[in-house]
Amino acid sequence: TIKTLELVANVIGAAGIKLLADALKNNSTLTTLDLSNVGITDESAQHLADVLRNNTTLSTLRLFNNSIGVQGAKYLADSLRENTALTAIDLGMNQIGIEGSQYFGDALRNNMGLKEFNIQANGLGDDGAEHIANALQHNTTLTSLGIFCNEIGEKGAQHIGDALKNNKTLTTLEFRDNTIGDKGTQHLADALQYNTVSFHLHSCPSFMHVL
Repeated sequence: TIKTLELVANVIGAAGIKLLADALKNNSTLTTLDLSNVGITDESAQHLADVLRNNTTLSTLRLFNNSIGVQGAKYLADSLRENTALTAIDLGMNQIGIEGSQYFGDALRNNMGLKEFNIQANGLGDDGAEHIANALQHNTTLTSLGIFCNEIGEKGAQHIGDALKNNKTLTTLEFRDNTIGDKGTQHLADALQYNTVSFHLHSCPSFMHVL
């Protein structure tokens, strides 16, 4: 019985993704699926989203370094509104952008299963950070969030910091390689008065200065 399937860096193509998705609709044993760097597009993301809507066994899905854009983000985010089995999803290094982050932010408000969410290097900026921050105000299950390498500045850091003052479940925040500056760093440091989250800010040397 196969529980883990890793197809990293295989050129599967849209047709291959559809065949895999069709097979997964009848699968009840697979718990981990890694489709990093296989060329997933928005169309392919729709096929995977259709699987997630009814799948009750898959707990980890890695879609790192693909070509998922705004529409693909919408498909996947909508599926998270119905899926309660998935506990970890990696969407790092796609093209989700600000609009796509809003879809995920809305979905995460009410999702009760996801514990780990990585959306690194997706061009979120401050507006995208705000969408994720709004989700953190309501989400009570997420424990690990990766939003590093997203061109997030001071305003985005403020949104995240304010959200963490109310969120009591997040324990790990990957925030490195953004451009938050001293003021943004201060916003995150202030959040530590209310939250015991562990920050990863390797490229933000000013963080220790403001503590």
